[in-house]
Amino acid sequence: MDVDGKTVLLTGGSAGIGRELARQMKAGGAIVIITGRNRERLDFMRAEGFEALEADLSNPAGVDALIASMAGRTLDILVNNAGQLVDHDVRQGTPDADAADDCIYANLSAPIRLTVALLEQLRSRPEAAIVNVTSGLAIAPASRQPVYCATKAGLRSYSLALREQLKDSTVRVIEALPPIVDTQMNAGNPMKKMPAPECARQILHAIEHDRDEANIGSVKLLRLVESISPSLARKVMIRF
Repeated sequence: MDVDGKTVLLTGGSAGIGRELARQMKAGGAIVIITGRNRERLDFMRAEGFEALEADLSNPAGVDALIASMAGRTLDILVNNAGQLVDHDVRQGTPDADAADDCIYANLSAPIRLTVALLEQLRSRPEAAIVNVTSGLAIAPASRQPVYCATKAGLRSYSLALREQLKDSTVRVIEALPPIVDTQMNAGNPMKKMPAPECARQILHAIEHDRDEANIGSVKLLRLVESISPSLARKVMIRF
């Protein structure tokens, strides 16, 4: 799909992977509408020429407000990129259940609700795409972030099933599986990180070349290991 002239709704587009993807899609001629929660970052993106909508996608009210703001608008590409990370380690004490709920809603419920609400707008276009940004941790979880891993695995399953449902339509379902990327969310992670612009470049490449999956960076190796031995992939990843 050529993004030139396409209208894109990109959630979580004021920082990290989303910000870089928004910039690259705009450079390719797309009309990019981004969402975010930080007003200062949203204003910064507005100064770059983006339409930026303030939206907290960790709760139903925030998602419903975003859906209402998109009513009646042309939409060619929905990128479900916004995500949250939550500490959830029972070895360190009792985890915050409310924080876990927010993470689950932002990472899984919100993309599903946005997809359902905006699908008819996408179906009305000659060609369209839903891009769900999951993670290499959707393939095999790491012990340090069980809730985050569960939400990304859930979104991966949803993407696989939705792709089958829409296979005879004009709407392509693309899953992007990044490795650990150098973003604010991963600031405390000591592991080697992929630069956000490169991650965004590979996601855009998958969109432009009509790929079902974008296995990015080290996730390519993880997918290979998982295809040979799922148990080995889990054994390797669970330690982290």
